[in-house]
Amino acid sequence: MGDAKEGEEEWPRCVGCGRRVKTLYMQYSPGNIRLMKCDTCKAVADPYIECEFMIILIDLILHKTRAYRHLLFNKLRIYSSLDKRFSIAARYREVLLAVIISSYFKLFLMAMMVWEFPSSVIFFVEISVLSSNTVALRVVTEFSKAHCFGVCFGAHAARYLTERWLLGAP
Repeated sequence: MGDAKEGEEEWPRCVGCGRRVKTLYMQYSPGNIRLMKCDTCKAVADPYIECEFMIILIDLILHKTRAYRHLLFNKLRIYSSLDKRFSIAARYREVLLAVIISSYFKLFLMAMMVWEFPSSVIFFVEISVLSSNTVALRVVTEFSKAHCFGVCFGAHAARYLTERWLLGAP
């Protein structure tokens, strides 16, 4: 989004269009807030402010880009992924953080150790992690969906082949 002016790099982002907004809400008194609208898309900049975490988690499971933008940009404060002024190391760190956070489906593998599930469930967990990583990478980098899928698929394939090579399995 190289649309940052001086001092704007730490502003939150609209979850609809991804543009920076000055503020997400205006607080008039304790418990009385007004959600601000984005100047670009004219929608409420971040309606997830009023939502419980469970609603956000459901939207993350449904792979909604708005939920990923809320979590990554407005909650965890990832700012600079496309700004030219920031270092390459900062961009790599932000992409890595997004991929790690979007791998939350791997928690289901821990449930498989406690309860008995067929081994075919591992395939579905891996597909869910792949698609979640694709959405998170797309939100942070704003590349095309096909490009993000290709990168994530390549990374997952490399991990799979490395595991097979190290374990000596066919």
